[in-house]
Amino acid sequence: MNTAIDTTHCDDLRKALESFRACGPLIGRWGTELARRLGSGSRLLVAGNGGSAAQAQHLTAELVGRYRDDRPPFSALALHADTSSTTAIANDYGVQEVFARQTAAHGRPGDVLMLLSTSGASANLLSAADRAHRLGMTVWALTGRAPNPLQLGVDDALCVDAPTAATVQELHLVAVHMLCEAFDRAVEQGEADGREQARPDGRHGDVGRLLDGRPVALRRDRT
Repeated sequence: MNTAIDTTHCDDLRKALESFRACGPLIGRWGTELARRLGSGSRLLVAGNGGSAAQAQHLTAELVGRYRDDRPPFSALALHADTSSTTAIANDYGVQEVFARQTAAHGRPGDVLMLLSTSGASANLLSAADRAHRLGMTVWALTGRAPNPLQLGVDDALCVDAPTAATVQELHLVAVHMLCEAFDRAVEQGEADGREQARPDGRHGDVGRLLDGRPVALRRDRT
């Protein structure tokens, strides 16, 4: 019996990774911009379907928790993770609206919406991108091969040149980790000045910012 393992998947990943290296500057730019915005009180909304939903939730967990070293938490929401809202919206308004309606509920001007899709053609993500733009949000996307509808409908996109959805998702995870690393580096360099600083009461702690830039203390009530 032949027990040899087909390594074609590994070969595809290695080939795609070589071209993916060119995306480093884009990811670095995203990390710096995200640190600046979240540090000023904006938030990140993220969405995806299936495996991309898992990748999206991975990103928000790293930002609300931490990637490597300890740092303040930042606001990041994975829209698909609210199963009650997602299923209610799908039932009442249709699957195409599950992310658009949540974007309308949670998004504000200056927030960032990041959409993950291996095909770049998911109708519910395209609807969310359109809704976000109407709200004055910035929209980024991680997709598969270009061109694709999502790439053409967002402000900036990282398109993975790979033949299969599995390889695209694996490189999306690489992108998520690189983005977190760039984000943390920007925070360390002071891009997120609105987080840990003196509060209006003279103590130190988390400080958010209103849309006009004025600092406001974030309460931490404990029960």
